[in-house]
Amino acid sequence: RVRALLQQLPPQDCDERYCPDLAEEEKKLLRAFSARRRREALGQGLACPVPGPCHGCPCKKCGRRLNKGDPGISAARLGNQFWHPSCFCCHLCHQPLVDLIYFQQDGRIYCGRHHAELFRPRCASCDQLIFMEECIEAEGRRWHLEHFCCLECDVPLRGQRYVMKSGRPCCRSCFESLFAEPCQACGDPIGADSEEATHQGLHWHARAACFCCSLCRKPLRGQPLTSCHGRLFCSETCSLGWDASSTTSDSSDSAFASAPSPDS
Repeated sequence: RVRALLQQLPPQDCDERYCPDLAEEEKKLLRAFSARRRREALGQGLACPVPGPCHGCPCKKCGRRLNKGDPGISAARLGNQFWHPSCFCCHLCHQPLVDLIYFQQDGRIYCGRHHAELFRPRCASCDQLIFMEECIEAEGRRWHLEHFCCLECDVPLRGQRYVMKSGRPCCRSCFESLFAEPCQACGDPIGADSEEATHQGLHWHARAACFCCSLCRKPLRGQPLTSCHGRLFCSETCSLGWDASSTTSDSSDSAFASAPSPDS
């Protein structure tokens, strides 16, 4: 319950004590924002049996009728409306509202987190609302200017090239040293600036010298291919040809190994 409350009602959305790095102007904006939300949108649902005058009224969310005496939830800020208890949930995340605490906007109910995000962006790093005029937007998310940094070395990435890893930005240097996949052909890491080809969980540089038929060396980018034991082939013919050459090589090696030496 406590975890759900902290998720639905982030304390940093209404109390500057949870935002120690805010500038004074930002603290003022947060106080005004929080006071306005409490005054205009905050409410707590009331769990009660549906009264007689509301017999047969539709649930505000699902539309199914509620009969007299059925358990229902009413929300004073939204007038003479009722919800099934399981339907009294956030319009965006659809999570049941813990302790029936809701925020209303345009006739809909929201948890505190998603109601706040109707008006202010939220930083993907610190989870605080952004009150600065400038922020960084990337990959459909937003960051405070100072929080858009490499997940490994914390170097600021504003104006720099980066790679997303597990939903967070990573500088090219850290990505190539820690996360880049090795090419199955040449063994070198596939850098952030390199085009990559994948097949069955294996990785290659997309260049013709690496992503090509193991037998005839035909480039395979954009071409049909088949694979066997981690090797790529342009056709079944090449695959069978490789098997035949491997078998011949193995037999030759075996015969060479078993032949008597001149000394013996």
